[in-house]
Amino acid sequence: MPVVLFGCETWSVTLREEHRLRVFANTVLREIVGAKRDKVTGEWGKLDDEKLYDLYCYLNIIGVIKSNSIRWAGHAARMG
Repeated sequence: MPVVLFGCETWSVTLREEHRLRVFANTVLREIVGAKRDKVTGEWGKLDDEKLYDLYCYLNIIGVIKSNSIRWAGHAARMG
């Protein structure tokens, strides 16, 4: 995450970029998790987004960007 979000405090993110960042984060998480076996059918497959969020409750990448931007704006405002 730190490598992807380096300098995100100054980004102005469009909707297209938000979508691409979410897709990237989901792809990386799926690579880390790997395939899972269905308990009922016994078949292997990828997790859908809802199950991925439920199992691994990771931070929303867009929320992290917005939080860092607000924190940086506060820091800049205090600098005078």
